[in-house]
Formats: sequence, structure tokens, C-alpha cells
Amino acid sequence: MPPIPSKLGCFRLIISSVCDMGIRLVGGFVFGAALLAASPSFAVDWDKVAGKDVVLFYPGQLSWEALLTQSEHSGADKFREGKNCRQCHEGEEAASGKLLVADKSSEREPIAGKPGSIKATIKTAHDAENIFIRLDFDPGQQPDAGMEPKFPVMAAVMIDDGKVAEVARGGCYALCHDNMMRMPGAKAGVDVTKYLSRSRVKMSRSGGDEIKPADQLDKLRADGNVVEYWQARLAPGVVPVVVDGDVLDKRQEHKSSAVTATSSEAGGKWSVVFSRKLVAGAPYKDLSPGKAYTVGFAVHAGHTAHRFHYVSLEKTLAIDQGAADFLVVRN
Repeated sequence: MPPIPSKLGCFRLIISSVCDMGIRLVGGFVFGAALLAASPSFAVDWDKVAGKDVVLFYPGQLSWEALLTQSEHSGADKFREGKNCRQCHEGEEAASGKLLVADKSSEREPIAGKPGSIKATIKTAHDAENIFIRLDFDPGQQPDAGMEPKFPVMAAVMIDDGKVAEVARGGCYALCHDNMMRMPGAKAGVDVTKYLSRSRVKMSRSGGDEIKPADQLDKLRADGNVVEYWQARLAPGVVPVVVDGDVLDKRQEHKSSAVTATSSEAGGKWSVVFSRKLVAGAPYKDLSPGKAYTVGFAVHAGHTAHRFHYVSLEKTLAIDQGAADFLVVRN
């Protein structure tokens, strides 16, 4: 995919960008300028931003509870002692995904022919007011799972600011439990979405069924005990549908989104740029210079939904300064 243009004065590239997004050009330059004004990602000169490759792997039906169970996870003892997922498994993502996507002991509903992993290139930047996170990826040859009819591809970002310590250790697994829908312990007719253990009265090997009272959840939420997520739902030739929200007792979408996204697709390869204000106000997490954050990335491909996605191991992000996988600097 060609780089996203960084200069607003190039009319020909504006038209190209509009066409890539599947929007009919109306009124020539005026419409193109309006589109750019609504899409702050064009302000970033992505050619000057270094990218990092991240392997996203298929996680199967492994859950937070399975990670803690020695008979199901050989590293459970080390994990309980304090090691995180990437300390043991970084560099093994492709091999793990290949195993998990087809092994019926970890995937009871395998999708025939589904690749075990994909690679994404991640770039980050900010302009002193907004953060931009760009994902470039090729889903490859994906079988049609028929779960999500409208959107063949979805891309997502997960962010925690240190309030949910288990996310720093287990990434998205901290949100994935055995009693969720289409997981081994799911109950018929009960649709349980992603949640955090702290929202439950008690946890067991099969997850937690009893949710804490509303006043306790309200306090947890007020104290920032949530994980923020952004998602772009994608189809070739159309503007992405963007939702954002958080996870505590369930996966909850915000009524209006502070996150925007642009996307383009060429030859099956996707580029998605997420953006929101660094300080967007409650209920969003402030993104402040020098502070460390845990981030995770996920991609649904082949018309999949729910848990049938690719995920990254837990990664770190910092604004302007600090040691992190992704150091977000001003562009």
C-alpha cells in the first residue's frame, strides 16, 4: 500500500484517498478537503515513522483460568509465580497459532484451512493533541467462517494504564474466561462477553458467574478498573465502522465514540489508522507523557466474530519518553 499522504495540498492524492475509501467524489476539491478535515491521520508523515512487526496468533479456547491450570498449561506454575506470557512465549507466536488453530484439545470448533497467525506492522505517533495508531496487515487466504456477514475484517486495539495488573501479565487473556460464549464452559442460552475477574464475586476454574453489585462495579469503574478498546469494522471500498468501549463486568460499547479511523485496502492488504485525543475525558484513559501503558492488538479475518480472532502478546506503549515497545513521539 502506498504511504498515506502527509501534505494536504496534493489534490490528486486526495482524490485517490477518497476513492480508496469507496466514497463517490462530490463537488471536487471541497469534498476532498472536508474528508481530510475529518481524518486527522493525514497529518502524520508515516514515511518518517518506524514500524514494528508483531505476530498475531490464533488463541484457540485457552482462557485466563486455563493459564492458571497446570494440567492445561505447562507454564502455569511459572505464571502463578509472576512470569508473564511474553517472557516465555515471545518468538513462538506463529508456532503456537499453528498448533492452537487445529488442535481439538484447544479448539473444539476448528475452522478448516484457517491460518494460525498473521503479521501486522504497527506504527504510532502523536501531534500533541491526538494519538495515532496504524496497523498494516495482510490476512492472507482466509476461509469464510460465515459468522459476521457485513465485515470480512475487523481490527482492534486494547489499552490499559496499569490499573488492571493482570493485563500486563496476560494481555487479552485477562479478559477471556472459560464461561464466555463459545468457550468450553459456556452455558446454553447465556451470552457472556469478555470481562475482568475483579467484577465477579468469586472465580473458579470455569470462570465467574455471579457479578458484583452495581455499587461495587460503579466504584471499580470510577477508580479506572477497566480496559479500554477500539475497534474498526472493515469491508473493501467502504468507510470503517468504528466503535470504542471498555471491559469490566462485560464488553460495553460507548454510546458515542471518541475514536476515529481511516482505512484502505489493496490486493487484500489492509491499512487502518486509529486516532483519538490523548486526553479525551471520562470514561477514556488519559494518555500522558512518561507513563507506561499495556496495549494489545487483534484482527478478525474471514468473516469471523467473537473469540475467533488473532491476538498479540501483551505489548507496552509510552508517550514521548520511557522504555516501551512503542514509543509514541510527536510527528
